[in-house]
Amino acid sequence: MKFSTLCDPGKSVPADVSSLIPPALDQLGPRPGATPSEIPDLLECLAQVPDPRNPRGVRHPLAAVLALTACAVLAGARSLLAVSEWVAEAPEELLERLGIRVDPLFPKRSWPAETTIRRVLARIDANALDRAVGTWLACRQQDAGGLRALAVDGKSLRGAARAKGRRVHLLAACDHVGGLVLAQMDVGEKTNEITRFRPLLDTLPDLSGTVVTSDALHTQTDHATYLRGRDTHYIVIVKRNTKKLSTQLKSLPWQQIPLQDRTRTTGHGRCEIRRLKVCTVNNLLFPGARQAVQIVRRRVNRTTGKVSLKTIYAVTSLAAEQAPPARVAQLIRGHWTVEALHHVRDVTFAEDASQLRSGNAPQAMATYRNLAIGALRLAGVRNIAAGLRRTARDQTRTLTHLGLT
Repeated sequence: MKFSTLCDPGKSVPADVSSLIPPALDQLGPRPGATPSEIPDLLECLAQVPDPRNPRGVRHPLAAVLALTACAVLAGARSLLAVSEWVAEAPEELLERLGIRVDPLFPKRSWPAETTIRRVLARIDANALDRAVGTWLACRQQDAGGLRALAVDGKSLRGAARAKGRRVHLLAACDHVGGLVLAQMDVGEKTNEITRFRPLLDTLPDLSGTVVTSDALHTQTDHATYLRGRDTHYIVIVKRNTKKLSTQLKSLPWQQIPLQDRTRTTGHGRCEIRRLKVCTVNNLLFPGARQAVQIVRRRVNRTTGKVSLKTIYAVTSLAAEQAPPARVAQLIRGHWTVEALHHVRDVTFAEDASQLRSGNAPQAMATYRNLAIGALRLAGVRNIAAGLRRTARDQTRTLTHLGLT
């Protein structure tokens, strides 16, 4: 079935409705899994983080201090004071497992004090810590086969204000299925998310067979060219920041294209119906784009009865045989996994209420929250708050979740 469509004002190009034939993803088959002996444990990953301390007078290995902090956050610690209190009450076998030597003559000096933990996190290379945690999570990520999906999105730490009121802003790549943060990076004071998009994904060695989803801020031609150069697909939302592409998408004959997917969800006090149409269009004004997407979202407030209607447009480099409409709808919806992660960090860990501002400590603590959430999700825990409470009741349970038993 053919349609006469506008690629840009005054020019017509053919457009086909996306095929509903199941995708042939032979080229995106499952990757060979690593044996347990080849998967590094957490201490090995943390050992790759450079030690910022003067070697003279160092009593505790850096990896041990970092691992103890990870255990404390996994047990529900929200501040560095809470971390130090948890460490002070940690059982001897846990300290020994993490490489802390207990002195029988001076047992109170055997574990890192709050000042030690605070100085370490303030001076540490927070991006290196993010890479270590991301490597540990990625090695334990379950391969579901087929197309992987990563959501790239940023988050400001509202309580961690720098000089002149600048907040720490972090850009992260989160797995759709498991909600694992595989990469995270500080955006920095003199730049923005757009310039950090490529450096963030450069920290992930293998992106082949992956689709990256992002919001309208990252609908950038340079991003698309970079992703296709790494054999990576994308789905991006199109808004007013790309006027020509937005005009092109709105000009397509959507009324002639049949409805191809419909989903209905309830939650957060509202009922939402999403109707999706997809068509293959030649010469889309975006590098590597193969399909155009229209989503009509109808929301009903269950309390007031107010109805809102919104139309969203997107483009993707995935061809119709690689991602039929139902899969496209699932991938676009899956981008909200990263928003759910941010919600957990704000509500369960009170991240935005934290006023920790010393050096790189705010980013480091955000990394530990990602690690705690990821470790619990890998263990099959769906309610993170309940998982933290359960872990806090038995301090050695943190070793199990972090694979250090």
